[in-house]
Amino acid sequence: MTDDHGVWVYAVTGADLAEDSVHDVTGVAREPVRTVTAAGLTAVVGTVPLGEFGEEALRTNLENLDWLEAVARTHDAVVSAVVRRAAAIPLRLATVYRDDDRVRDVLEARRADFEVALTLVAGRTEWGVKAYADLDALATGAVEAATASSAGGTGAGAAYLKRRRAQLSARDDAEHAAAERADALHALLLQHSAAGRRQAATDPTLSGRRDRMVLNGTYLVDNDHRDEFTDAVAAARTQFDGLQLELTGPWPPYSFAGVDRGNP
Repeated sequence: MTDDHGVWVYAVTGADLAEDSVHDVTGVAREPVRTVTAAGLTAVVGTVPLGEFGEEALRTNLENLDWLEAVARTHDAVVSAVVRRAAAIPLRLATVYRDDDRVRDVLEARRADFEVALTLVAGRTEWGVKAYADLDALATGAVEAATASSAGGTGAGAAYLKRRRAQLSARDDAEHAAAERADALHALLLQHSAAGRRQAATDPTLSGRRDRMVLNGTYLVDNDHRDEFTDAVAAARTQFDGLQLELTGPWPPYSFAGVDRGNP
């Protein structure tokens, strides 16, 4: 590479990925994608101008949401193209090294980590499940249940007091109930996947939803068993009262790469 260009790394796969299998893919700088091989591994990379993709430029550009969205979409498109051809470890957005030799150094230094991660993701893809709880509805249900239990043998005054106490504690009860159901849902989905992780809840301003996100799960699912996983999610929609489920995927296994970027 020249001093004004660097190497953007999209993904790492086995050495059996031929360069001509990705030559028709275009990268974040509208560059042709190519491969760099070392230590029995292949990195799928592109040559990018440091004026736009260097460390200092990235500090500014990553705060430009339009730029970030366009680059993220292109990065994901390249990773998705690679994953369709072979088991691959996606690298995080904006992984840029100074030249091909530095990429080879990383492949050699992190060979064991990459091989473990490749074994994990082979024949599998990532699915996302988000669960949202309508806490107001759950709170109303708790109050109604308390009122029903007080009907009959108690007087009107006692029933009123019981309902009032239920109203005061209903929100806490609703949050507790939603958390318990989210835990049970996550445990259920783990039974239908090779691995699963609970991610931080998405900011409501980004999700565009007013109800509470109680589960933001990612699951690594065998491609041969994807129907079992999606069927389990479909069944869970009626099994867990008060939760609304959102299923996305399949995606490249970003959440299960397990390999840090390292130094440029």
